[in-house]
Amino acid sequence: MQKEIKRTWHFKQSPKEVWEYLTKPELIEQWLMKNDFQPIVGHKFRFSFTSKPEGTYRDGVDCEVLEVKPFSKLSYSWNGGTKDGSRTFNSIVMWTLTPKGNETQLELQHNRFTVLEDLLTHSDGWNSCLKRFEEQINTIRNDNTKP
Repeated sequence: MQKEIKRTWHFKQSPKEVWEYLTKPELIEQWLMKNDFQPIVGHKFRFSFTSKPEGTYRDGVDCEVLEVKPFSKLSYSWNGGTKDGSRTFNSIVMWTLTPKGNETQLELQHNRFTVLEDLLTHSDGWNSCLKRFEEQINTIRNDNTKP
Protein backbone atom coordinates (compact mmCIF):
# COMPACT_ATOMS: atom_id res chain seq x y z
CA MET A 1 0.00 0.00 0.00
CA GLN A 2 1.12 3.53 -0.80
CA LYS A 3 1.87 5.25 2.51
CA GLU A 4 2.30 8.88 1.49
CA ILE A 5 0.78 11.76 -0.38
CA LYS A 6 3.05 13.83 -2.61
CA ARG A 7 1.97 16.96 -4.46
CA THR A 8 3.92 19.69 -6.25
CA TRP A 9 2.73 23.15 -7.28
CA HIS A 10 4.37 26.15 -8.91
CA PHE A 11 3.56 29.70 -7.87
CA LYS A 12 4.53 33.03 -9.34
CA GLN A 13 5.08 34.34 -5.81
CA SER A 14 8.41 34.39 -4.01
CA PRO A 15 9.31 31.74 -1.41
CA LYS A 16 8.77 34.43 1.27
CA GLU A 17 5.20 35.07 0.09
CA VAL A 18 4.40 31.34 -0.11
CA TRP A 19 6.01 30.81 3.32
CA GLU A 20 3.65 33.34 4.89
CA TYR A 21 0.65 31.26 3.77
CA LEU A 22 2.20 28.21 5.45
CA THR A 23 3.15 29.91 8.72
CA LYS A 24 0.76 32.77 9.59
CA PRO A 25 -2.26 31.42 11.50
CA GLU A 26 -4.70 33.90 9.95
CA LEU A 27 -3.53 32.99 6.43
CA ILE A 28 -3.48 29.23 7.16
CA GLU A 29 -7.08 29.50 8.32
CA GLN A 30 -8.10 30.93 4.92
CA TRP A 31 -7.13 27.74 3.09
CA LEU A 32 -6.80 24.96 5.69
CA MET A 33 -8.33 25.20 9.18
CA LYS A 34 -8.51 27.30 12.33
CA ASN A 35 -5.27 26.89 14.22
CA ASP A 36 -2.89 28.19 16.85
CA PHE A 37 0.23 27.53 14.79
CA GLN A 38 3.60 29.16 15.51
CA PRO A 39 6.69 28.38 13.41
CA ILE A 40 8.75 27.33 16.43
CA VAL A 41 10.24 23.84 16.74
CA GLY A 42 8.48 22.01 19.57
CA HIS A 43 5.36 24.21 19.48
CA LYS A 44 2.24 22.08 19.98
CA PHE A 45 -0.82 23.32 18.12
CA ARG A 46 -4.19 22.21 16.85
CA PHE A 47 -6.04 22.41 13.59
CA SER A 48 -9.76 22.63 14.39
CA PHE A 49 -12.81 22.00 12.27
CA THR A 50 -16.41 20.98 12.72
CA SER A 51 -16.88 17.55 11.23
CA LYS A 52 -20.03 16.65 9.39
CA PRO A 53 -22.46 14.46 11.34
CA GLU A 54 -21.78 11.62 8.89
CA GLY A 55 -18.01 12.30 8.94
CA THR A 56 -15.48 9.71 10.05
CA TYR A 57 -12.95 11.89 11.86
CA ARG A 58 -13.10 13.77 15.15
CA ASP A 59 -13.06 17.58 15.18
CA GLY A 60 -9.40 18.43 14.91
CA VAL A 61 -5.84 17.36 14.46
CA ASP A 62 -3.14 17.68 17.12
CA CYS A 63 0.27 18.68 15.82
CA GLU A 64 3.80 19.58 16.86
CA VAL A 65 6.30 21.59 14.82
CA LEU A 66 9.26 19.35 13.98
CA GLU A 67 11.38 21.49 11.64
CA VAL A 68 11.50 25.12 10.54
CA LYS A 69 13.92 26.41 7.90
CA PRO A 70 12.48 29.80 6.94
CA PHE A 71 11.41 30.10 3.31
CA SER A 72 12.53 26.55 2.48
CA LYS A 73 11.21 23.77 4.78
CA LEU A 74 8.52 23.20 7.38
CA SER A 75 7.34 19.97 8.96
CA TYR A 76 4.96 18.99 11.72
CA SER A 77 3.29 15.93 13.15
CA TRP A 78 -0.37 15.40 12.22
CA ASN A 79 -2.23 13.24 14.75
CA GLY A 80 -5.93 12.54 14.74
CA GLY A 81 -8.48 9.79 14.86
CA THR A 82 -11.97 8.61 14.18
CA LYS A 83 -15.01 9.85 16.11
CA ASP A 84 -15.74 6.38 17.44
CA GLY A 85 -12.16 5.96 18.70
CA SER A 86 -11.59 2.83 16.63
CA ARG A 87 -8.55 4.22 14.85
CA THR A 88 -5.88 6.90 15.24
CA PHE A 89 -3.31 8.10 12.78
CA ASN A 90 0.07 9.61 13.49
CA SER A 91 1.58 11.11 10.39
CA ILE A 92 4.02 13.79 9.27
CA VAL A 93 3.38 16.78 6.99
CA MET A 94 6.41 18.29 5.26
CA TRP A 95 6.45 21.39 3.07
CA THR A 96 9.47 22.15 0.86
CA LEU A 97 9.84 25.45 -0.99
CA THR A 98 12.33 25.72 -3.85
CA PRO A 99 13.03 28.93 -5.77
CA LYS A 100 12.68 28.42 -9.54
CA GLY A 101 13.72 31.66 -11.21
CA ASN A 102 11.13 34.25 -10.13
CA GLU A 103 8.73 31.53 -9.00
CA THR A 104 8.42 29.02 -6.17
CA GLN A 105 7.98 25.28 -6.33
CA LEU A 106 6.00 24.03 -3.34
CA GLU A 107 6.07 20.35 -2.49
CA LEU A 108 3.84 18.63 0.05
CA GLN A 109 4.67 15.24 1.53
CA HIS A 110 2.25 13.73 4.02
CA ASN A 111 3.42 10.29 5.10
CA ARG A 112 3.20 7.39 7.56
CA PHE A 113 -0.32 6.33 6.64
CA THR A 114 -1.19 2.76 7.60
CA VAL A 115 -4.85 2.59 6.53
CA LEU A 116 -5.91 3.12 2.91
CA GLU A 117 -9.07 5.06 3.89
CA ASP A 118 -6.95 7.62 5.81
CA LEU A 119 -4.60 8.03 2.85
CA LEU A 120 -7.46 8.50 0.38
CA THR A 121 -9.43 10.86 2.63
CA HIS A 122 -6.39 13.03 3.33
CA SER A 123 -5.42 13.00 -0.34
CA ASP A 124 -8.85 14.37 -1.28
CA GLY A 125 -8.67 16.84 1.59
CA TRP A 126 -5.28 18.18 0.51
CA ASN A 127 -6.52 18.58 -3.06
CA SER A 128 -9.40 20.77 -1.82
CA CYS A 129 -7.27 22.74 0.62
CA LEU A 130 -4.52 23.40 -1.87
CA LYS A 131 -7.02 24.62 -4.43
CA ARG A 132 -8.04 27.22 -1.81
CA PHE A 133 -4.34 27.89 -1.07
CA GLU A 134 -3.77 28.62 -4.74
CA GLU A 135 -6.81 30.93 -4.91
CA GLN A 136 -5.71 32.81 -1.78
CA ILE A 137 -2.07 33.23 -2.75
CA ASN A 138 -2.97 34.34 -6.26
CA THR A 139 -4.80 37.30 -4.74
CA ILE A 140 -1.32 38.60 -3.79
CA ARG A 141 -0.29 38.72 -7.44
CA ASN A 142 -3.60 40.26 -8.48
CA ASP A 143 -3.46 42.90 -5.73
CA ASN A 144 0.13 43.78 -6.66
CA THR A 145 -0.68 44.24 -10.34
CA LYS A 146 -3.60 46.64 -9.85
CA PRO A 147 -2.83 50.26 -10.80
